[in-house]
Amino acid sequence: MSAWVADLPWPVVRQRAAAGAILAVPLGSTEQHGPHLPLSTDTDIAVALCCRLAAARDDVLIAPPVPYGASDEHAGFAGTLSIGQNVLEHLVTRLVRSACETFGRVVLVSAHGGNAEAVTRAVDRLHAESRDVLLHMPHWEGEPHAGRTETAMVLSMRPERVSMADAVAGDTRPIGQLMPLLRTGGVRSVSPSGVLGDPAGATAAEGSLLLDTLAARLIKEVTSWPTGSRS
Repeated sequence: MSAWVADLPWPVVRQRAAAGAILAVPLGSTEQHGPHLPLSTDTDIAVALCCRLAAARDDVLIAPPVPYGASDEHAGFAGTLSIGQNVLEHLVTRLVRSACETFGRVVLVSAHGGNAEAVTRAVDRLHAESRDVLLHMPHWEGEPHAGRTETAMVLSMRPERVSMADAVAGDTRPIGQLMPLLRTGGVRSVSPSGVLGDPAGATAAEGSLLLDTLAARLIKEVTSWPTGSRS
């Protein structure tokens, strides 16, 4: 039976929830990822991690992904669709409140760094309401945006969506140096291509290995999440 809650009729969902099913919600974005990666990159990563979680645990159902996030820093690149910090916070809050009418526990898997502040505020509010929700934000060493790391992961998930012939190196300075510039002028102020890093040399094999590592962290965190906690 499908792990996707949207594929199931409501009586089945009610039965699974009554048996203790956890709802995993992938949170991503629709934003530029350089000239070689799809705008769905962050959402695809969140979905991939939720799928691995559901494959490892038969008590996990997956909600339809939220493909819009706080992506104002990517303004000026065609196709970027940002709902901003305030709307994202409100969306996540309302979504989890609704989910908690059925599910006792909800795990949010947010794979876009720009979502962090808004989603954290939403989870703090939900905890104050005694909602049992876990926020997981995968992180990895490597280039911050559309560089080798993300390119490798998309190559492992959706190679037909990657155009390595169009891949170019962007600003390769460490993210610590770039962050003040990104906050004031956005990505376009430091990288006309939208790339932060260099995608050259990325392979599907390294992407698959990284996704497995990230999924193992998620699985471990969910497994150690005690029932009735407000982590």
